[in-house]
Amino acid sequence: MIFESGKSIAFAAEDGGGDAMEGEDEDVNVETEGGEEEPEAAVTETEKGEGEEEEETTQLKPSEDADVITLFTKPTGTTDLPAGKLVRFLVGFTNKGDKKFTLESLGASFRYPQDYNFFIQNFTAATYNMEVEAKRQATVEYAFSPPESFAARPFGLTILLDYKDEDGNSFQNAVFNETVNIIEPDEGLDGETFFLYVFLAALAVLLMVGAQQFLGTFSRKHLSKPKPKVEMGTQNSDIDYDWIPKEALQKNSPGRSPKQSPRQRRSKRATSSGEE
Repeated sequence: MIFESGKSIAFAAEDGGGDAMEGEDEDVNVETEGGEEEPEAAVTETEKGEGEEEEETTQLKPSEDADVITLFTKPTGTTDLPAGKLVRFLVGFTNKGDKKFTLESLGASFRYPQDYNFFIQNFTAATYNMEVEAKRQATVEYAFSPPESFAARPFGLTILLDYKDEDGNSFQNAVFNETVNIIEPDEGLDGETFFLYVFLAALAVLLMVGAQQFLGTFSRKHLSKPKPKVEMGTQNSDIDYDWIPKEALQKNSPGRSPKQSPRQRRSKRATSSGEE
């Protein structure tokens, strides 16, 4: 337990589960030599039943001079408690009487929602021994952690405050006695979800690569063979004549000679015949 600025803070741990009937005496029948049972067993059972009735009738009750109130600080504004996470709440105590009270302990327990007499989980009670003078108030804090195995299930949460007055009279207040829901904590992206996304991404990449390889192989098999190239030789359109002088081109050109007039042709023939 930690005392902080006049306020008591207590953290509870889980109590080890035990048999609710542990410690009770077993019925033993003692027979005499004549085969008759002795009446001691019946007397023992009767005394035992009377003792249980006395315990029920002597159950502690709250004091008329005390008022209590509960406020959950983690989580706030809800009765949905996260499994495996610390749950905190404050208990306010008001002494309305003229006598001094002493806050002894505060404990919490999970119970069966349909029958609050059936215990499911007990948490360690915190001891305070805090004195509250007449007409004064006090606040204590309690914290516990619901087991992760209780997630997604409703439970009855009972919080009991034990205290006594200056005359030694003991009292008990049920500061909280309602059904709460234990939920799975919302931690965002956990490790399992992250690795699942990574695995799905890797699987998608492998499928894409496999599909690409299959399509490439399929297309190569069905493509027609390329036609062989035929040498066409050198064409005039492929030759550049700009670098050759025009005189050489005109001299070597296989074209027709320049036209001559008939007079020139006759004079040329006469000249050629005279030479002969």
